[in-house]
Amino acid sequence: MIFQIADVLTPDQVAEARAKLESEMAGFASGKATAGWYVKDLKHNDQANGPAALQVIADVKQALLANTAFRSIARPKDFVKMLASRYQPGMAYGTHVDDALMGGKRTDMSFTLFLADPASYDGGELVVEGNDGDNALKLPAGALVLYPTTSLHRVNEVTRGERLAIVGWVRSFIRSQEQRDVLLDLDQVIAGLAGTAADRATTDRIFKVRNVLTRMWAED
Repeated sequence: MIFQIADVLTPDQVAEARAKLESEMAGFASGKATAGWYVKDLKHNDQANGPAALQVIADVKQALLANTAFRSIARPKDFVKMLASRYQPGMAYGTHVDDALMGGKRTDMSFTLFLADPASYDGGELVVEGNDGDNALKLPAGALVLYPTTSLHRVNEVTRGERLAIVGWVRSFIRSQEQRDVLLDLDQVIAGLAGTAADRATTDRIFKVRNVLTRMWAED
């Protein structure tokens, strides 16, 4: 399942992140340096790990942990890895699947947080393959797409402008995507009952079920 979360960053936060990533302190270099042997020929982008980029990554991590939808979908235990990513004309990333382990830690969900106005560049769609076919995603700046790390995906070639994003991988407290989906459904039911005429006892029982399942499934 693919999830989209709008307005993870405000326009001011996006502008601040872009200013930092466009500075000399961002430290962009070829993304091939972090590519495994099986994707080196497919990966054509730039990544940054300079002081400015690290500050942006820290700010994004804080924003994600404060985002209710992100927490409910991903149940994040740890951010395994985060990178600032840049695609300029001629750059693309062919179809691949992300590593199951990064730095010895399991990766459960992958995400892309878009930092460029989609009208400012051509191409650059994130294409995630699913049972329903290819899903091409090019979201507004400040929005995020989140999907299971087991998904085959690619980034189409940028033909004009510049695609800036933060990409990352989450280790979840809940290993199974199906179990995360069940807990997300329960969260949405509880939120939907809030402020309605539903009696408190019903809401309490659903809340109890969600907590019992979390306790059964969570890996702390």
